[in-house]
This record gives sequence, structure tokens and C-alpha cells, in this order.
Amino acid sequence: MRVAGAAIPEWWVYIVRCRDRSLYTGIALDVERRLAEHRQADRRGAKYLRGRGPLRLVLAQAIGSKQLALRVERQVKRLRKAEKEALIGRDATADQMIALVGSRSGARRS
Repeated sequence: MRVAGAAIPEWWVYIVRCRDRSLYTGIALDVERRLAEHRQADRRGAKYLRGRGPLRLVLAQAIGSKQLALRVERQVKRLRKAEKEALIGRDATADQMIALVGSRSGARRS
């Protein structure tokens, strides 16, 4: 899709595995750049990831708009760790990740 000759940026949802095997989910226009920011452990990287390296990118899917990527990120963050591991294990497609938005929209965790 193009607007005035410029491509509309595509947002990605990604999951990073930390040294302690915990998982971190985020969104970015450029996943490799964002991962480099996380690894630098400066103020640009997520506070959660500081001191948890080495970090390994385990899943990244192009989602589309920022709004949709934020919604998918929120739903992935609400998943139990085992459910996130299942997404990673089957290398979930963008469609499967987007489907989480509709199927879990009312779900709450205690």
C-alpha cells in the first residue's frame, strides 16, 4: 500500500528470550534495530531486559499498522508462558497472532 509515493511502515510484533528463559514481547518498525537497543542496555532499551542478556530473538511477525500491532502485543503479553512457547514452537504466522486479538479480547488474567 502506498501513500503519495511512500510506503506505509509495517509494524512487527516480536518475542525475545532472555538468559533466565523469561520472554519479552514488544513491537517495532525495525526489529533488528530494536533488539540492538535492548542489547546495549542504555536508556533506549526496555528496563525489563537490562541485565538479562544474552537476548535471543525467537519470533518476529510483520503485523501491519501500529494500532493492530499494539493490540496483538497486548494479547500476547496476556498469554501464559506455555502459550507463548507454543506460538514460538510452531513459528506462528501473522494471521495466527492477529487471531489472538479477536479470540481473547475479553480474557483477563488474575
